[in-house]
Amino acid sequence: MARPLRDVSISKSALARNPFGWAPPLTFAIFVGPILLGLFGTLLPSFGLQPALGQFELSLNPWCAFLSDPALVKSLRLTLTVGFGATAIAVIIGFGSVATLYGTRAFAVVRALLAPALAFPHASFAVGLAFLIAPSGWIARLLSPWATGWDQPPDLLIIRDPDAIALMLSLALKESLFLILMIVGALGQINAGTMMRSARSMGYAPARAWLLVVAPQIYAQVRLPIYAMLASALSIVDMAIVLGPAAPPPLAPMTLDWFRELDTARQLMASAAAIFQLLLVIVAILLWRLGETIVRQSMRGLLTSGIRHGWSERIVGSVGKVGIAFALVASLGAILMLIFWSFAGTWSWPSALPEQWSTAMWVRSVDTLAELVGRSAIIGIAVSAVATALTILCLEAGVGRSTPRWLAILYIPLLVPQISFLFGIQLLWNRLWLDGTVVAVALTQLLFVLPYVFLVLSDPYRALDPLIAIAARSLGASRVRTLFKIKLPLLARPVAGAMAIGFAVSVGLYLPTMFAGAGRIDTLTTEAIALASGADRRQAGIIAFALTVLPFMALALVNLAPNWERRTSR
Repeated sequence: MARPLRDVSISKSALARNPFGWAPPLTFAIFVGPILLGLFGTLLPSFGLQPALGQFELSLNPWCAFLSDPALVKSLRLTLTVGFGATAIAVIIGFGSVATLYGTRAFAVVRALLAPALAFPHASFAVGLAFLIAPSGWIARLLSPWATGWDQPPDLLIIRDPDAIALMLSLALKESLFLILMIVGALGQINAGTMMRSARSMGYAPARAWLLVVAPQIYAQVRLPIYAMLASALSIVDMAIVLGPAAPPPLAPMTLDWFRELDTARQLMASAAAIFQLLLVIVAILLWRLGETIVRQSMRGLLTSGIRHGWSERIVGSVGKVGIAFALVASLGAILMLIFWSFAGTWSWPSALPEQWSTAMWVRSVDTLAELVGRSAIIGIAVSAVATALTILCLEAGVGRSTPRWLAILYIPLLVPQISFLFGIQLLWNRLWLDGTVVAVALTQLLFVLPYVFLVLSDPYRALDPLIAIAARSLGASRVRTLFKIKLPLLARPVAGAMAIGFAVSVGLYLPTMFAGAGRIDTLTTEAIALASGADRRQAGIIAFALTVLPFMALALVNLAPNWERRTSR
């Protein structure tokens, strides 16, 4: 017999009681504490106040030393070139490729390849790409000597070129894949098909219809990830160490070099540089915002002009298609280079493939590799599990339906340069006797993993029909029981995917691991960056390949989620 109507009204009142209301404040505290203390711990030394180093007098000497450094002007130019150039190219590739391929079979293929390509860590991608495009790399080998006439590797400065062109283009290709994933997620929040049909019925070409009608609404939803891309490009360190120039490097790697020095004056100068990097990112985001206004006005002019066809969308679409093709091919080529070099025995110029294949280097590296893989995996699993749990609790508390403004603190680690507060966090862990421990590394990585998990999981969580939970609650199920018995089984695949993304982000973090670990906690990423500049490509290929395999294994395990979902549903 059905329950009386009054029982249903009681269940509705019970719905207002939320046992997960404590989750957002806890998440807020976990983030705001370390970040603010980290910024504060970096700001004080920039003005000469560092009790741990015996500096107790307020001074502008660190800023004077930093601003008068002879390499600053060129380093700043490189930083701005890489930051704005890589972000602009990534945006053009992302929106241009989707505008041209949307609704086609090729778009379905690109969507299927996004997850594996994004699982490729930045450090592994940089190492593999360096093996691919270097003067003695695979591309030069494939073309020599029959097409180039080179009997020996050419004397060309492709990797670590003084203008950072290689770094800018490689970063643009890598970030364009992330942006396309964000665009695909945003497409689920709007009725793009109906808008496209309406625009097409008025005579607009497909690409122009998408760029003028759909793209503005999509951009409003992916604005935050684009700002995060800009901040990351302006302060990139791991890829800059492998592919960027060294004399001088961009601002973030140069600041890291100063932090590593034992000279107290240099460390104080590095603090000033880190705060300057923060100010630079803020100004850059404001300038990008101004550019958005200019582009929006231009697009309004195109929309009101009544012109249905034009050359502008063709150029953007062509750049997008070529760019996404290059990004996917570069990812595949980089992975092949890591595999080839890790198993290469003898590989002389200009042979396209090794003359001999060998597992000797793998055998010699098995102990070191097992230690690095085990440590990286344990930290990654712990961090991604905690991040996923906090995300689910926050979403269950109502954050997913109407995000409070203060919860934007989750995205601050993506918008603030890592180096601007990691030094202060390192001082915090030192005060708590956690410096150089796995716990400190895991807690620091959590600051960067949780935003990505929230971005991945929030849309599927919002898409779940709320009537399912209401029906369960009206039948007497508690909110906790509804979460674990109904919602999580239905969201098994998105939850597993969020954990896999969090694991991939954790495994690929370089600066947080190095600062929190104080150089004593080695992971696959830190070891890959350390070996990237060495002469032994085989050892670097093994470590970078192992670093690539871990995220791919996590994504492969996601395929088990549907089976588990079907079993629990039955």
